[in-house]
Amino acid sequence: MAERGPQALSLREIAADLGVSHTAPRHHFGSIKGLLTAIAAEGFDMLRDRLVALREAESPFLEFGVAYVEFATEHPAHFAVMFQPTLTDPNDPSLSEASQGAFNELRAGVATIAPHSTTEHAATVVTAAWSMMHGLATLDLTGNLARSQIRELLGLSDIADIARRAGDLLGGSQDRSSS
Repeated sequence: MAERGPQALSLREIAADLGVSHTAPRHHFGSIKGLLTAIAAEGFDMLRDRLVALREAESPFLEFGVAYVEFATEHPAHFAVMFQPTLTDPNDPSLSEASQGAFNELRAGVATIAPHSTTEHAATVVTAAWSMMHGLATLDLTGNLARSQIRELLGLSDIADIARRAGDLLGGSQDRSSS
């Protein structure tokens, strides 16, 4: 799936790859949409688990964003399905619970930097941080980061270091006059 994208999947092909009967995936998932919904829910659960660990370790909020980008680049197939709602069943309770769990952890991360903020302010912070890190992950996964030669311009090869640099700059914690 990672090579061709989720749109190219078929249950018959998956069954052949797994060495099971061609009816086994349909029996278990019902349809390709059912399978992709399960993959998306699993991805959100994996992301949530990373964010919970950061929250429990009292990590800085920036590390939530770095973890998001690292998750995306380490699990591109999950990431692709998680954020393409036309591929999944929006009424699936396990997907709803998993996606809400991951989002709740992002919101909890905001509470660490702005504990007394209004709901509106917290939502604005989540939106800005999520947009930046999702965009960075997408740029990397689609090859656009490499084509732009950003790594060379920044002198950074690791995507986590790039995410930290971008997040620091947005957060105002880095001296803008330095490299």
